[in-house]
Amino acid sequence: MDSSLSFFLVLSWLVIAYMVFSSLSYVLLFSIALRKVWREGQIDKRESVKNLAVNEQTFPVSVLVPAYNEEVGVVSTVRSLLALEYPQFEIIVIDDGSKDATAEKMIQEFQMKEVPFALRKYLETEHVLATYQSDLFPHIRLIKKVNGGKADALNAGINLSLYPYFCAIDGDSILEQDALLKSMKPIIDSNGEVIVTGGSVRIANGSVISRSKVEHIILPRNPVVLMQIVEYFRAFLIGRIGFSRMNILLIVSGAFGLFNKERVIHAGGYNKKTVGEDMELVVRLHRILQEERSNERIEYIPDPVCWTEAPDSLSVLRSQRIRWQRGLTETLFLHKKMLFNPTYRSIGLLSMPYFLFIELLGAVFELAGYFIIVGGLFFSLVDPKIAGILFLVTIFYGSLISALAVLLEELTLGKYPNVSDLIKLYFWALSETFWYRPLMIIWRVEGLFATVRKKQHWGDMKRKGISS
Repeated sequence: MDSSLSFFLVLSWLVIAYMVFSSLSYVLLFSIALRKVWREGQIDKRESVKNLAVNEQTFPVSVLVPAYNEEVGVVSTVRSLLALEYPQFEIIVIDDGSKDATAEKMIQEFQMKEVPFALRKYLETEHVLATYQSDLFPHIRLIKKVNGGKADALNAGINLSLYPYFCAIDGDSILEQDALLKSMKPIIDSNGEVIVTGGSVRIANGSVISRSKVEHIILPRNPVVLMQIVEYFRAFLIGRIGFSRMNILLIVSGAFGLFNKERVIHAGGYNKKTVGEDMELVVRLHRILQEERSNERIEYIPDPVCWTEAPDSLSVLRSQRIRWQRGLTETLFLHKKMLFNPTYRSIGLLSMPYFLFIELLGAVFELAGYFIIVGGLFFSLVDPKIAGILFLVTIFYGSLISALAVLLEELTLGKYPNVSDLIKLYFWALSETFWYRPLMIIWRVEGLFATVRKKQHWGDMKRKGISS
């Protein structure tokens, strides 16, 4: 047998074995998530949080909104926050040296005036230029500062914040009215043992939004956005519920997370040297908890929902995914000592290896798989039967597992009540392997190479606005 053909044969079976293992890991996570959903499905979620609104143990929260060139959506985001059902909270928007009218929109809309500030220097940040407070709503404040990136903006917000917990959300996002209450519930129920909670992020493109509230959920027509909806189901409902159940959750979305401020300050705040500041902070908190042998934990709860605007073009989506992959790469490298290290128990032995081999290096294996499929079927590089087996495994790994995620969405949140919407989402989930996933793989591999670049940026995205 020709040596090149032998190489492709070995590579083919290696990729098949990898993808079978990856598929089984997703099925395991799905089973864990389904069990949790099934067990808690009969709970009246509204009843379970309504008493928190008057509970003296419901800690006050500082809502931090880092904003860079968010003039289109920042006002709508703050309006939605004003409608939150929560006994005591403040809203701090951090304008991180925007080049547009982000600050001006805030000042005009909420009649803000410059006020003296005495920032506590818990965390080092770029220079703060001014702080403002609303005459209409005194609990709304604005920080104008020199550009330093999202992590730096969040650290500045932590310095100004008054309350023991903070919620970090993106400047283009809308929280559902009871999202803070539902996020705080695990913290109160655990007597503070839970130090971080994360909720679900859903895509608002196409939905009817009025008065900064999602009034009617409608699926968008854009296939790029539709596939992101399915992808978010898979990432949040299968991955995060499963990992949270085992207390090895390594990421809380930067678009919506609730944190114990003292713990974050003790950990050093957000890391300004990585573009994946949200994941890096959570991994660092896990590292500290394991080193302290603390019983404190980090949880994901699917019910609190944050609505956000997703990229609606391939070019913007590509930039976002390259940035995400770069952030994952940097985080794993920064905390490489945790990998396979029994000192960090299941975090080091299960979660970190999973993110390394499935989430990071998986793109390389999958790209090789697509190459083998094409090479086997059209150029006889491998036996067509082997290429066919790999093709079937690829479909199961991508499309069918994404379809399971759509099912899990219906069992948990049921945000898409129309049967036709669910059927449409199933159809797009089954199409994933044929066009969407190959693009994601190529961009993730690009993200690996992009890690060598050191320049920090926000990852600009043209906003059209999701609210009216």
